[in-house]
Amino acid sequence: MKLLIVTDSYPPELRSASQLMAELAEGLAENGHEVTVATTVPAYNLAPGTVAEEVPRDEVRRGVRVVRIATLPHHKVPYLVRGISQLLLPGVFARAVRRSIRGPFDAVIVHSPPLPLALAASRLAHRYGARFIPNIHDIFPQNGIDLVATWQKPLIQLFFGPMERTVYRRAETIVVPSALHARYLTDRRSVPAAKLRVIPHWIDTVPFDAAPVGNRFRTAWGLANDFVFLFAGVLGPSQGLDLVLDAAESFRAVPRVKFLFVGDGTDRARLEGVARERKLENVIFKPFVSSAEYPELVKAMSVGIATLTSKNTTPAVPAKLMGYMAAGVPVVVAVHTESDALRIVREAECGFAAVSDDRTAVVAAFRAAYDARATLPALGANGYRYLTTHFSKKVGIAAWERVLAEGRGERQPA
Repeated sequence: MKLLIVTDSYPPELRSASQLMAELAEGLAENGHEVTVATTVPAYNLAPGTVAEEVPRDEVRRGVRVVRIATLPHHKVPYLVRGISQLLLPGVFARAVRRSIRGPFDAVIVHSPPLPLALAASRLAHRYGARFIPNIHDIFPQNGIDLVATWQKPLIQLFFGPMERTVYRRAETIVVPSALHARYLTDRRSVPAAKLRVIPHWIDTVPFDAAPVGNRFRTAWGLANDFVFLFAGVLGPSQGLDLVLDAAESFRAVPRVKFLFVGDGTDRARLEGVARERKLENVIFKPFVSSAEYPELVKAMSVGIATLTSKNTTPAVPAKLMGYMAAGVPVVVAVHTESDALRIVREAECGFAAVSDDRTAVVAAFRAAYDARATLPALGANGYRYLTTHFSKKVGIAAWERVLAEGRGERQPA
């Protein structure tokens, strides 16, 4: 089949979404599909030494044609600026794709958010005579409404609510990462259940299996003999990382315990300021590492952290949870009650979890992880086994193949 994947994040950007979309594109290409990716010019969350201007605008990367398109800034900018940029995104992106990529295609798959990119993909699907398959990870605009000031909420709903309804109406199939997402869309957005397919987040374990178990990062950052809680990823408001600082403060008197943030985002400067004001000498901030180095980084740490603020009201699973499980590292998870991460940690028996609006319980979860030092390797092994059964790349690509096969032979090129 000829497939077009539309995503705003793709390597060399270092985000869980970029890695997931790359693995989807490459996995489908390995299975014999002709895959083209339309994405944005990389500008955010780049590893040190990566020069965005040197990244090819049109290349074949691991069997996938990748076309990168210049757009207005839509990450690491104020919400109002981001909103305006996203409202302009469908026209800018769709026109650029039409100039650069010839159809027809059998299906157009789009990662959402950003929601406007899904609208652009729906237009492209119509133009190319293709099935339109949005892959909804965060339910926007609701997850945006949850995080902004009260006066901004009706504006977001006004501009993006009709767009959301249009995307759901035009979609022939909607892929979501959990049964909770599917139930949310059915119950609160009146999306027909027949349109919905559940394909959980996955991760390719091969790079983690091959990564050395060493102390390179620990030695470089002065952590050689420390017990290290690691948060690796985007540092934004939706993560609610003040909880981690609260936990760090509770360990102030415990020697050789460190809280390591590796990444960047709109909330990093504020978090660094809070850590300085509270004199949290056990908190360390480092920039992103490359995707090739990431498995080695995670495997070297004691416990992985995955968080989401309780302001969220939509189902969400932090994709970084899968990275920790792939590395065989136990976890501390602090998320809102609607997140499927609570169930995953419980079923996998891979760590400690708490609801993020209960500060006492969250701090207790970190303490429980530290107190369970002798059993952490077993918890990490539990997580790895669970992941290979439920969230491996092989399982995820096979599920996508079934979704694509549903429409085989039903549509003729436009």
